[in-house]
Amino acid sequence: MQAVVVHDGRLLLVDERGGWRLPSGTPEPAETSRATAARVVHETTGYLVDGSSELDPQAAGEGEAAPEAVVCQLLTADPSSGARLAPEQIRWVPVAEAAHGALPGAVRDYLAGHTPV
Repeated sequence: MQAVVVHDGRLLLVDERGGWRLPSGTPEPAETSRATAARVVHETTGYLVDGSSELDPQAAGEGEAAPEAVVCQLLTADPSSGARLAPEQIRWVPVAEAAHGALPGAVRDYLAGHTPV
């Protein structure tokens, strides 16, 4: 499950497994995907978010296996201490720049609606 956090025209990315990616993690038993997204973002980055809507994996296109993604609303402007990643492993990237990266189709479609023209 991946978390999509957009704030002020920027997308939250984390440096894990050798590249900049969306925060992601595995649900705990009986945990909803929205709760998983909020937990993963907080544990990884220290930012509090609220998982607000799930992106339809079918929007990724025929034959493309898109991981589940949840759109999250940022609740705090500053991260709390205790995040798993160091500040230099957390980056806010302009949506226009991120939309061209290696993201699932459903996420690219969502970001297309947030890219200034």
